[in-house]
Amino acid sequence: MSKIDVEKYLVSKPAYEVIPDFEVEGRIGPAMTLLSNNLIADTNNYVEVGWILSMPNPNPCIGEHVHEYDEIVMHIGIDPSDPEDLGAEITFYLDGQPLTINRTSTVFVPKGMKHGPLIWKRVDRPHLEMTIMLGAGSLMEADPGGHKAREGKK
Repeated sequence: MSKIDVEKYLVSKPAYEVIPDFEVEGRIGPAMTLLSNNLIADTNNYVEVGWILSMPNPNPCIGEHVHEYDEIVMHIGIDPSDPEDLGAEITFYLDGQPLTINRTSTVFVPKGMKHGPLIWKRVDRPHLEMTIMLGAGSLMEADPGGHKAREGKK
């Protein structure tokens, strides 16, 4: 039986291809792309993660938008003594209705549903924001309109 080259399914060096159209204070940028068709061919999914260090400015820095694919948005606390505590409070609008996020959480955004803005109410300590775009394999497909690709990337 022949072995499959499983190394091709590992991303050990993220891409840094997302550049906001405007500078956002309080975030480490650019976000890390952890999965795309450029990193692993034909995955047709897009995963990016970014650090929120302090209150984003401008706030909101993510406006209302919609995608033609399902999206998973996670906000992850990093306090090892209480990993469920986000260390921040965010109002996340989903279909025009506010959700309050102050714990490590996941929001599932169905294809075609308007979401945003995301408004940070407070940031007590850094946390992670991760998005998974199911069925969007590139930045061009995943982009909600607030970013552009680095030179030479699509």
